[in-house]
Amino acid sequence: MVSRPAPASAAPPPMTGDGGPPGFDAFARAALEDVRDAVFLQDAAGAVRWANPAGRALAGDAEPQLHPVTETSGHVDVAGHRRPARIRTLPGGWHAWTVPADGLAQQQVGDFLAEAGPRLAAARGRHGTARVIAELAASALAETVFVLLPTTRGRWEWWSCERPAAQGHGRIRRVPAQVAPVLAATFAATGRPQPASVPGPEVATLPSVVADRFAGHTDVSVVSLGPSASAGVTGALLLGRRGDAGFGAEQSRAVVEFAVAAGTALANAQRYARQEEATRGLETTLRPVDPPELDGARFETWYEPAAGVLTVGGDFFDVQAHDDGSAFLVLGDVCGKGPEAAALTGRVRHALTALAMVERDGRTLLRLLNELLIAGGSSRFATLVLGTARPADGGVGLTLASGGHPAPLIVRRSGVVEEVTVPGTLVGISPQARFAEAEVRLERGDVCLLYTDGITEARNRHEQTELFGDDRLRAVLAAAAGEPAREVVRQLRQAVRDWLGSSAHDDIAVLAIECGD
Repeated sequence: MVSRPAPASAAPPPMTGDGGPPGFDAFARAALEDVRDAVFLQDAAGAVRWANPAGRALAGDAEPQLHPVTETSGHVDVAGHRRPARIRTLPGGWHAWTVPADGLAQQQVGDFLAEAGPRLAAARGRHGTARVIAELAASALAETVFVLLPTTRGRWEWWSCERPAAQGHGRIRRVPAQVAPVLAATFAATGRPQPASVPGPEVATLPSVVADRFAGHTDVSVVSLGPSASAGVTGALLLGRRGDAGFGAEQSRAVVEFAVAAGTALANAQRYARQEEATRGLETTLRPVDPPELDGARFETWYEPAAGVLTVGGDFFDVQAHDDGSAFLVLGDVCGKGPEAAALTGRVRHALTALAMVERDGRTLLRLLNELLIAGGSSRFATLVLGTARPADGGVGLTLASGGHPAPLIVRRSGVVEEVTVPGTLVGISPQARFAEAEVRLERGDVCLLYTDGITEARNRHEQTELFGDDRLRAVLAAAAGEPAREVVRQLRQAVRDWLGSSAHDDIAVLAIECGD
């Protein structure tokens, strides 16, 4: 049995002279020259002394490493790739190592699929995934490739790739099953993909943008990319070759395994696209809109949800103008974050929008919302501050009611920061909840700030246990006194972001009301 790997040596040259094993003459060398299997001859010391053309092609410029497993089998390592080999004992302590051509093809198929997998997984969207499928197939399976996917109005959308890198994309009419039965059967297939040869006459029935590209090919085949009940994806891969199959006897397996992987990638792309569409639609209905214009008052906002799948969260604000020149305003925070909090946010906002059309009293609105949330059976609660803003004698009158929310702050033009005391309990917890109301007046240059606890509970980028806090918030506002609401909010946003750095944060919502000209 061979007991040691070959010592380090250069890539094996063709053998010359009498340096071979006993009895290895010119006739033996000539016979091995045409063998498709890779053959390496190893001397008694374990050095690789000779390789036939297939062996030299396998090794390239790398040094083959021969590793025995049993007396008759082992593997050859070349540039990090391991290939199974047969070992035959020769006279004089020499050994012949043979890497079967089929084994090499199997390894090549494995290498191709291993390379294709990450690229398919990284592709984005239906278009991007189909384009990558065409590129990968053209790199190893065929000279000309078309990916066909059904689309609307009886058409196919196609992506093509030809060696070395010519690409195309468009739409064509679907060909009736009567004139293209092989393609029709492929699109109707429900099992594991199986390649099928497409006869020349059928290829000729395809639209010219496809048929012309396959002219001169010795073989055209098609394989299903597989139907998916969950994503509704059905596609086909057309492969045209002008020469021998690149993977030899393993070509069919390579095509099938690639089609399975490509079909899975397409199904995932379609499913993610539908999820993204649904998510964007949900966000459209939940994301706050810019406040309306109001005579004598200006509004400024800052909305920054916590990082996540959605670009909306549990914090929200709304400003709705009334016909009498006043405006209903609300800012709130639903317990939690992410999709569940966003969903409850939508319920709260829509309920308040409807209620505010028939009710102006803030305490009544909070009481009705409290009853709705409890009746809905949700275990989540909300904190809110809501009320009415109306121009009055050169200023702005605010009537505010609160349900367990941080107290609004008024930044007077003089530099004083006042807290608006509005007691109230959490909304959605108890049927006995009580709410209060307060009235304040803004003079020209004054700003009232409604905010969520994402501000005060922002954690320091260096020391996570240290919060931004109420005192720091008041200091920032006092420094911005006399500035327009836009500048007040800008300075606050900058201060909080500097405090956070790259740290994660909770949802943040700010609504500033300024008494303007």
